[in-house]
Amino acid sequence: MGETSPIIVWVRRDLRLSDHAALSAAAASGRPVIPVFIHDEVVEGLGAAPKWRFGLGVAAFAEALERIGARLVLRRGAALPVLRALIAETGAGAVWWQRAYDPAAKARDGAVKAALKAQGVAARSFPGHLLFEPWTVETKTGGFYKVYTPFWKAVKDRPVGAAVSAVTTLTPPPAWPASERLEAWAMGADMRRGAAVTGRYVRVGEAAAQDRLAVFLDTCVSAYAEARDLPGVAGTSRLSENLTYGEISPRVVWHAGMRALHEGAAGAETFLKELVWREFAYHLLHHTPHIAASNWRRDWDAFAWNEDAGVPEVVAWTRGRTGIEFVDAAMRELYVTGYMHNRARMIVASYLTKHLLSHWKIGLRWFEEHLIDWDQASNAMGWQWAAGSGPDAAPYFRVFNPVTQLDKFDRDRAYTRAWIAEGQGAPPATALQYFDAIPRSWGLSPHDPYPQPVVTAEAGRKRALDAYATRGF
Repeated sequence: MGETSPIIVWVRRDLRLSDHAALSAAAASGRPVIPVFIHDEVVEGLGAAPKWRFGLGVAAFAEALERIGARLVLRRGAALPVLRALIAETGAGAVWWQRAYDPAAKARDGAVKAALKAQGVAARSFPGHLLFEPWTVETKTGGFYKVYTPFWKAVKDRPVGAAVSAVTTLTPPPAWPASERLEAWAMGADMRRGAAVTGRYVRVGEAAAQDRLAVFLDTCVSAYAEARDLPGVAGTSRLSENLTYGEISPRVVWHAGMRALHEGAAGAETFLKELVWREFAYHLLHHTPHIAASNWRRDWDAFAWNEDAGVPEVVAWTRGRTGIEFVDAAMRELYVTGYMHNRARMIVASYLTKHLLSHWKIGLRWFEEHLIDWDQASNAMGWQWAAGSGPDAAPYFRVFNPVTQLDKFDRDRAYTRAWIAEGQGAPPATALQYFDAIPRSWGLSPHDPYPQPVVTAEAGRKRALDAYATRGF
């Protein structure tokens, strides 16, 4: 096939026109470009909230492409046969995409690349989802980093290339291949009535992501080091939602953060460290993929966590009815917004795995189902960090006290008042929205009495420490 044949750009978690290496290279080639999104087995396997949110992002990206005179072709099915069919229909001589790093996507992409190359099609992958390719960051002895702080020191002064300018035009193919309808895929079906509630909180698309970054840098970055721990304050960027779907690139965020740092913004370095924490999660997922599904520290395989998500204590945790205000507010924030403040994530994870002695996999799966910013690498590392079974973990015997943590980080109870309706004479809309979002079968009402703790902070801490001691930890 000649150099004038079309290039298929396989779109995945890179729903943007700016700093998109594969799309930019295809545009620069002068050849016809056919952007394609495939609803394949990897997409099908997503939980309810991330699949729904992904669909919103795909719709926004399709509109962005239309504004520059292009289209997003939609197809459903296993990636390789779909791509082969498109190649046959269009005469495409190349398929380009930006890399993914989770085990399922890596296996899929490797098989696709090998098969297409054997067919004589130029299959090429590009970086873009991370600042640094995981295999390029090594310790002095040539291994991978297992602790965050040395990882940060190794990359903080590394040059990060400039972001690529936004694509403003694409050469169309002689004829566009047929496209399926996004609505027919019903990517939000599993959200049921919760979609109407959570939809008020999402910020979809590249323009929304860039606006989020600009507002954060204008109003929040200076106080970020302290404010990021206060769940009742709008002190974070909330860019995790947009980074997850590639509506903004980490490179754009990095350079913006570096400019703020050089201009003297007090919280800018802490912000950059959080961006690199995301990198560290992918570094570990690449080098130790078992972190996504099993204990990173194998000695924890012998620990007898409860693995039954149906026991009353765990059900109370999932429903925000543990009687522990910090935990319940966080779980309700998640149900309403599809998001949870990072300090709250640590508290709910510690409570589940330590106070309730329940397996981190239960929490990991709950977040996988409900987070609009679900990211396999960050989710897995975060849960194992909290449980004590993972890399760079907090000491396993450290048990967050959710009561004193609330006193420290939500002193005026702005966070708990925002999300817990019971006991308030005039609950705010946010707290009431929880009852609009949850399944009616739960039978909950804002007029119910607030529950007593299923496990108190003190009793849970003692139970956890006793369990650790009994099992030789």
